[in-house]
Amino acid sequence: MINIRKLESELWESADLLRSGSKLTSNQYCMPVLGLIFLRYAYSRYKMVEAEILKGRPSRGGRVMPVEASDFAAKSALYLPKEAQYDYLLKLPEDISSASLVNKDGHSMNSLGEVVNNAMQLIEDQSEQLIGVLPKSYTDFSDEILSELLRIFNNSALDEIDGDIIGRIYEYFLNKFAKNIASDDGVFFTPKSLVKMIVNIIEPKSGVLLDPACGSGGMFIQSGDFVNAAGMNANRTMTFYGQEKVEYNAQLCLMNMAVHGLTGVIKSGDEANSFYHDAHNLDGCCDYVMANPPFNVDKVKAEACESAKRLPFGMPGINKNKEVGNANYLWISYFYSYLNKKGRAGFVMASSATDSQGKDKLIREKLVKTGHVDVMINISNKFFYAKPLPCSLWFFDKRKAEPIKDKVLFIDARNYYTVVDRALNEWTDWQLKNMNAIVWLYRGEVDKYSNLLNEYRSTLGSDKSFAEQVQELSGKVKALRSEKDKVVDSDKKHKDKKIEETYDTKIAELTEILTIAKEANWLYEKFGEGVYTDVPGLCKIASLSEIEEKGWSLTPGAYVGVAPVKDDGVDFEERMAEIHRELLSLQAESNDLMDTISQNMKEMGL
Repeated sequence: MINIRKLESELWESADLLRSGSKLTSNQYCMPVLGLIFLRYAYSRYKMVEAEILKGRPSRGGRVMPVEASDFAAKSALYLPKEAQYDYLLKLPEDISSASLVNKDGHSMNSLGEVVNNAMQLIEDQSEQLIGVLPKSYTDFSDEILSELLRIFNNSALDEIDGDIIGRIYEYFLNKFAKNIASDDGVFFTPKSLVKMIVNIIEPKSGVLLDPACGSGGMFIQSGDFVNAAGMNANRTMTFYGQEKVEYNAQLCLMNMAVHGLTGVIKSGDEANSFYHDAHNLDGCCDYVMANPPFNVDKVKAEACESAKRLPFGMPGINKNKEVGNANYLWISYFYSYLNKKGRAGFVMASSATDSQGKDKLIREKLVKTGHVDVMINISNKFFYAKPLPCSLWFFDKRKAEPIKDKVLFIDARNYYTVVDRALNEWTDWQLKNMNAIVWLYRGEVDKYSNLLNEYRSTLGSDKSFAEQVQELSGKVKALRSEKDKVVDSDKKHKDKKIEETYDTKIAELTEILTIAKEANWLYEKFGEGVYTDVPGLCKIASLSEIEEKGWSLTPGAYVGVAPVKDDGVDFEERMAEIHRELLSLQAESNDLMDTISQNMKEMGL
């Protein structure tokens, strides 16, 4: 399993190198680093596709025919000329001038920065959508720093990561170095698990997909993965359109799409300010709209918004300065307006928008009366790196089945998540599937629910009930921990760490299986073999009349109520033992640190 945190900390190290070796601002040095990450990841994808192409490749005279750019184009993948391949850059001599290298224009190259700039230019020549996008400012850095950066990013983890890696890492950079950027107009990047949830419920298959606040392109990447996983080719069945006011973010989006073999039309700058421009003329034309727009934006020019149309329910409140004081319902109106007669939309929105008053409430009433509000999901805070924002996921569907046409599914998932660390929560893949399963049952898609139960049973490798498996696995984990403690205690003199590591690995593997069993049981105890029922504190299907009674509120908590209090299932004795082990570990670590500090002070003569 990849340790994304470890990877991010290594990128932090690389940024420190840049910061100490240059006088660039955080804005300026973020892009060169991300360019190298792009280059490294592009090389990983290149090698993977190359291996696929070489399978069964014809040969002449006993030699396999070399791959060509056309082979990669046929697989919707990015071709890398030799001089743009990461491995080539790693193997360059320290003294670049001694290698007699020339760039694509025939000019001599005497520094590593020039070679990397040339690599970026060569890649742009292979992809029309990347022209003018990739950073080419590497001569600002010394060869020593660039060489070290190349080494840092030569990490096997980058061969394995999928999804919106550039957005994830960029978001980490924002959190560490550029909080001023993170707070600019409320712009931040969408966590992968939220994007996956939106894509899973929207279920894109073919047609036009628009993200009018596309950031680093995570919606496109996950949609592409979803379509490809269904056995289709995303570039053939989907057309991706994006708008992004911040040109810097649009560059990241285009890099991200290219490295995943996706093509799209992304517009940036003033013409792509979605408040005032429908840059692609897609009003009423989209099969899918997905977005994570900036929340609670103020000082939006009302007259310009009205001129740009896309306001089927009228304007939100306007202040004395002829400005929209909170643009949340501009976004909501735009997303609805972009949909065609069978379109679906899914987006992230500030939680306050589900129950805001004034003109917002009037717009919400008209929206609910269309019957196209499909699903509303409340999520906990701490899903974003930079800000602990509480938010909701909204879903529209203009092709709802007749039995649910005048109904809305409310899910309150504020207590359903996995803690990554003190500052971050997320949904695991199994939790995403469980949430999706509730939507399937609401839509009457029982076969998909049954397939998920079968997937659980296959993964767990047992026909026993999920509850039995949880109990059995819990006992095994407890017994293994107890056994470890006895063995470690008896080995205190030798302190053989390999024994402890072996036990830790076994416990981790067993705990992972236990976690899957718990998720299976969580789902089954609520919906059995596939019968939807309202679950207090979690989900409820509400009619339009019920929503009217609640003053047109779309806050899930107002409908699902509160879950009954029950035993949290935590074994007190086991938990106290865990806390005791953690305390002993911390004490040992503290003692080691004190010894190190004392030794260092002695060496300094203090």
